[in-house]
Amino acid sequence: MNRVILHCDLNNFYASVECLYNPQFRDYPLAVCGSQDLRHGIVLAKNYIAKKFGIKTGEAIWQAKQKCPNLVVVNPNYALYLRFSKEAREIYSRYSSLVESFGIDECWIDVSESTKLFGDGEKIANEIRELIKTELGVTASVGVSFNRIFAKLGSDLKKPDATTVITENNFKEMVWNLNVGELLYVGRSTRRKLNQVGIMTIGDLAGTPLSFIKRYLGKWGETLWNFANGMDYSEVIATDYQETIKGIGNSMTTARDLVNTDDVKLTFTVLAESVAERLRKHNLKGSTIQISIRDNELASIERQAKLPVPSYISGEISRKAMDIFNANWGWHKPIRSLGIRSTDLVTADTHTQLSFFEDYNKRPQLETLEFSIDAIRKRFGHYSVQRAILLKDSALNANPIEDNIIHPVSFFR
Repeated sequence: MNRVILHCDLNNFYASVECLYNPQFRDYPLAVCGSQDLRHGIVLAKNYIAKKFGIKTGEAIWQAKQKCPNLVVVNPNYALYLRFSKEAREIYSRYSSLVESFGIDECWIDVSESTKLFGDGEKIANEIRELIKTELGVTASVGVSFNRIFAKLGSDLKKPDATTVITENNFKEMVWNLNVGELLYVGRSTRRKLNQVGIMTIGDLAGTPLSFIKRYLGKWGETLWNFANGMDYSEVIATDYQETIKGIGNSMTTARDLVNTDDVKLTFTVLAESVAERLRKHNLKGSTIQISIRDNELASIERQAKLPVPSYISGEISRKAMDIFNANWGWHKPIRSLGIRSTDLVTADTHTQLSFFEDYNKRPQLETLEFSIDAIRKRFGHYSVQRAILLKDSALNANPIEDNIIHPVSFFR
């Protein structure tokens, strides 16, 4: 059976939801931006009026306001966006159980079997767009194709509120004349490399000998060459599929630069609590702790070390993070952001070999205490129970689990 893959992209998603809930802003240039106080002050999304001024996602607020002085800036409401995203997926699920998210505002849908019930891919795409408009109040662009790559490309070709069909018969005419940078995962660096050898369009890439591309870009070049030639056979994963968790982590750009170990210890305490809470939620313990450090000039390092025994106790995670930090950082520059990640995960009930030289009698009580804190916070909020160290500097105290930026999902699994 020929595959029919849809890619649905909610148009200017954050900004569209904000304009829906704040109709007074609909006729003004609007941008959803991270908090300047927390140094997340970049444009996360903009409406079409702001786009006409040349405002781009990812640029700083001050840059956007230079282009458009009367720009309306609003803070993101992730809980609201997640609710809309969930409701959109419920609409997609009326047509197929094979729905795979690609970030909060995009999904692939495999409707190959569904065409027997609902008509061809274009008809289904148009129905989905109409349902999103009438039920959610926002718009979507939908790409219809025989693979995931071209479906994604199709949803980008016409915006807003449009359906684009790319078939095995017309993809050369529709795709090959496009700039090579339009292909998924051809970023600025890869595009420059391709341009340097005369590869300007997707068709140029498709027509270049594979042997040359592999020598020039390695294995990654072969992947992009396959994409350009329409040879993507990856499947859309079912909604109820849950990938094995390989690691749990949090990172945070702090409200001010960290200048001493007390600042770092406080921040690691915040991050370790969020990582430990999520480990306990998934009934997992981590055997290895990784930390990431980014200085105020945006240079980064990552380091890791093993725990004596797997753990989901926040105090053990933060202490190990500090040990790794002290062994690897010389304070040559202030720190802009920190991260903690727990890897080499095992289920919480896995038996482990204990050391004769450590006192593990208190660990059961510590674990019980952590679960009690989880229960209190679930009922009364994150800040209902706080460690005393976090009261030393309210600017560095945060809730990384809820006050988070939602990052895109990778195409590759």
